[in-house]
This record gives sequence, structure tokens and C-alpha cells, in this order.
Amino acid sequence: MTKTACTLGSFVLVLLGGLLLGACNDVSTELKVPVYKTGLKEDTTRMSDFKKDFPNQYASYQKNNETKVMTEYKGSIPYHKNDNVNPLPIGFKHAQPYLKNLWLGYPFSFEYNEARGHTYAVEDFVNIDRINRYGADGKGLMPTTCWNCKTPNMMRWHKEFGDKLWSMDANTFRPVDKIDAKEETINCANCHDPKTMELRPYSEPLKDWLKRTNQDWNKLSRNVKRSLVCAQCHVEYYFTLKDNGPAAKPVFPWDNGMDPVDMYEYYNSHGPKDASGKSGKFVDFTHAASKTPIIKLQHPEWETFYDGPHGAAGVSCADCHMQYVREDGKKVSSHWMTSPMKDAEMRACRQCHADKTADFLKERVLYTQKKTFDQLLKAEALSVKAHEAVRLADMQTENKAPDYDALLAQAREMVRKGQFFWDFVSAENSVGFHNPAKALDTLMRSMEASSKAIDLASKAVNYSISAQLSEDIEKTVPPILNHSRKLMQSQEHLDSHPWLKMLKVLPPAPQVWDGQKRLDAAAK
Repeated sequence: MTKTACTLGSFVLVLLGGLLLGACNDVSTELKVPVYKTGLKEDTTRMSDFKKDFPNQYASYQKNNETKVMTEYKGSIPYHKNDNVNPLPIGFKHAQPYLKNLWLGYPFSFEYNEARGHTYAVEDFVNIDRINRYGADGKGLMPTTCWNCKTPNMMRWHKEFGDKLWSMDANTFRPVDKIDAKEETINCANCHDPKTMELRPYSEPLKDWLKRTNQDWNKLSRNVKRSLVCAQCHVEYYFTLKDNGPAAKPVFPWDNGMDPVDMYEYYNSHGPKDASGKSGKFVDFTHAASKTPIIKLQHPEWETFYDGPHGAAGVSCADCHMQYVREDGKKVSSHWMTSPMKDAEMRACRQCHADKTADFLKERVLYTQKKTFDQLLKAEALSVKAHEAVRLADMQTENKAPDYDALLAQAREMVRKGQFFWDFVSAENSVGFHNPAKALDTLMRSMEASSKAIDLASKAVNYSISAQLSEDIEKTVPPILNHSRKLMQSQEHLDSHPWLKMLKVLPPAPQVWDGQKRLDAAAK
């Protein structure tokens, strides 16, 4: 049995123990579940088709449309996550100013926003600058894989195209005749069989992982399923290289384990294959300033949560983010999938912590989040400094140590590792609360690696860059506040920052997409 399968088995045992102790009787899901025969087709993907049979759930799902409710560190306003200069809705006080710097040379540097609710998944996807909207060919320059967590239509598209679907251009499915942004966004069909309403996996990468670890979905407890349907998307994943399987197919990198250290080692052996057939390091992009091969993490909520205080105690994702409510004398899950912090009464938390006040519980969450966020910003700035150290060392023509090349290679490896561990916490959406110990340990690993990178780069040039590195990093490498595909068509923009100068200007190109609409004459 694999390590991850054993972990999941332990998760179930802990769950059962917790239920016997009766700590959270009101959130127990090992109850008799109604059996439905809805009359809906198996391939139903439209949200409104479920309204007639499940009006209460449908009504609560519509609350995901809200776009103004904020918590202390997050919320539903799609502000630019690197902007702590402008007020909402453009920027927010708890922003991370160096995001564009750290992703320089990768589409994430163009735009990265706080996520809105599931009802906006398609709309926000087709309007993000990471998908190309310029150029007469209308190509998005990203694979269809990017649609995987935006719509249940992926089931139909995969059935039609098979594994060649993943490497097709993302804009193939962008027009309104391909997808209804309101009806076919993330909805009931992503988690439920429309005919029976049984929980089911729709995600190919989750089904692949279950198969690799010899787990039968039908034999898992309902409570585990109530988390794994969330883990279809709230996870880290990568796009398979063509010599390692179907090109651009999403894979969960959990074969060595789900901890950041395990996943980092996994990535060191799942890259391009050499002439002997041995796989090298996986790389998402090469950083424009330091020339370091970087892994860009997604949103590893599941990997953070599963062995944290709540996950290890048998609490499911749905217990907290889809709290039970009483409607018409029945106990049902709210389908407003949101943070418990948006409820002033903290009712989701108090289902178990009934002896605590809402104010006490909220303060405990904020205590953890502040500790984590403060360290996150330090790790972020140190990662930038590591990139700068390598960039400066790479530019040196004199003062090179005898083992200069080897030292610089080691420095880049430490830059890669430091950014990976920082991004694991940065991309995860609980600001440390899902697993405080893991979050702080991972940030410590990030800072250790980045510090080592600075030492190695300095040693490579006999410490001739030490004076430059002793300056405040925000002065030597200011945060890049604005950067986009359109701005990158301007040499003046690229000349405005020492790191932007490392990029090549994009050729002028007209905008041909506005959301789902083609603007050019080529569109028919």
C-alpha cells in the first residue's frame, strides 16, 4: 500500500474514533443518506436542472454570487493579490507585493486575483490576463487542462476528445456556444451523480490517483468523500510532459506523499526525459531575472488540511465550509461554500466548539493567520533577494571563484526550493489555519533555502555582491505593481524596472477576445 493510501486509511480510523468519542455529534455524516431518483440525465451539467428537486440547496448555492463580503485576510472581491497600494476593489491591505516579481516570465505575473465564489469560475477564467486575448489567431496560449476545475463540462469534453483534450488550446472552449458561464460553472454535477445525487468524482486526476493507490471510491466512507470531492480541485497539480504521458494531462504529485518536502522530491524526477530515458526536473517556467527553473504551485488546501488539527480529527471540508442548517425541519448542508469567518456567529465552528463564544473562536483564527502571514511576507522578500543574488552573480565577469559554475547551479537549486516552499503556503487559501504547524514549518524551510541561495551566489563571486545585497531589498528590487500582456508590448514599460528589462518585448497585437466574445472579423 502506498504512503498516501495509508494516510487516508489513518484518516478514516481517526474519524471513527472521533465519532465514538462524540466530540462533534451534530456534524456526523455517517447517517442514513436519502436515496434519490431524480429523473435527471447522467450527463446533466446545467445548474438550473437541479433547482426543481433541490430548491433549498439551489437557493443556498446562489449565495456564492456574493462579491462584497470580506474577512480580515480574504474575501469575495477579486482584488489584485499583489496590490496593497490601491484600496478595494483593486487592491487590499493584506496583499503580497512581490508576486509579479517572483513569477516573472510566466503568465501568472500578468494577473493573479483573489477568487470569487464558484458561480464565477467560468466568468473569471475567461477574463483573466493569463489566457491570451491578443493576436489574430485567437489562441489562448494555455492548454484546455486549465478548464479542469472550472466546469463539469470537462466530463463531456473528455469523453469526446479523450486524452488529446488536455493539450488543446484553452480558447477552443471559450465561446458562448461552447459553455454557458452561469449554468455550466462549478455546480452540483461536479460533486453529485445527477440521477442519484450520490457523491462522485468527476475529476480525471483524482480518479487516476485513487487508481494508483488501489482505492475504490465506492468503499470509502461518506465523510471521506465529503472532503475528496473538494480535493478534486483544491489541490496542487501539474501538467504532464508529452514524454511522460498524455501531454498536459493534470496529475496530483502525491506518489511520494503529500507533504511539501515529498512533493518537491517528486518534481525533481518528473521532468523531461534524457536520451537514456531518465526523467529530469519538472519545470513550469524559467525565471526571467535569475534564470532559475521554477515550479508554480496551485492551491494545496487538501494537502495542508488532511493532517492538520481538523483533518486529522475526522472533520471534513464540508463540515466547515458547507455547514449544516435546519430547513423545513430537516438537517441539510448549506451550499454556500464559504469561510466560516463570514458568519458573525461562527456557527460552523460552534457545531463542535459549543463551549466557546464566536468572538473567542474568531480571535483564535486571526491569531494563527497573522502569525502565518507575517512570516509569509518575510519568506517572500527573502525569495526575491535570492533571485537577485543569483542575477547579480550571473552578471559578474570578474571575481569568480574557481568553482563558480557549480556554486551558481547550487544557488539556483536553493532559489527553486525556497520559492517552492513559499508558494506552497502562499497559494493555499487558509492563511495557515488549515494546518498552522505545517504552514510555519514550510515557511521556515523556504527561508532556510533562500538564505542558502544568497550565500552560495555570493561565494561564487567571492562576495563582491555583498554590498549590493546588504541594501533593503525593497529599494534594490522594488515590487512590480503593474505588468500585463498589453504592457509587455511596450519597451518603455520593460525599461521601467531592472527585472522587467530581462524580458523581451511582445510584438503589437490587437485584442480579439472580450470575455467569451470574439471581436475580430475572423470570428464567425
